[in-house]
Order: sequence, then structure tokens, then C-alpha cells
Amino acid sequence: MALGAHAIPVLDGAGWQGSKALEVPDNITLLPLPPYAPELNPIENVRACLCANKLAISVFETSEEIVGRCCDAWNFFANDIETVQSITSRDYAKEVKR
Repeated sequence: MALGAHAIPVLDGAGWQGSKALEVPDNITLLPLPPYAPELNPIENVRACLCANKLAISVFETSEEIVGRCCDAWNFFANDIETVQSITSRDYAKEVKR
């Protein structure tokens, strides 16, 4: 981080994010999302996009087929920069300069 910067990571409530032993530096503020707020969590929008466009109505015969289709879907998504930006950008997650 830049000198004097302050980071605000958004926490989605995963169990590993709740350690009582975590010591958070003064220049980091943890921002937990409400218990059920998928619209505020960009990765939920990514999952929905992948399911709707590349993984919908699928039956897989093997675990290898599942992994292969998931990898193909992810690579398709990751190479579509406009879609990535449109569903993961948030107005509340902008850099603030003082």
C-alpha cells in the first residue's frame, strides 16, 4: 500500500474471516457484509453469471468433466473484461484520494 493509504477489505462472512486472534493494523478497517447480501458481494454475481451462461442445466458424468467445464467457464469469463468489470465494479469500492 502507498504511504498513508487506508484499506477497507469487504468480508462476506466466511467462517475463516472471524478469527478473534486477528490483529488488524490501524490502516486497515474490516467491513463485514450483512448476513445475507449477495447483491453486495461481487463474487456472488460472478457465480450467477457463470451458472447462467456456461454451467446451466448441466449433467456431468465424472468429476473430471465437472472440473473441465468449470475451468472452461472461468476462462471464458476471465477473458471477457467488459463483463468482469460490469458485474464486479462497485461504486462503494473506489479509490479515494485526499
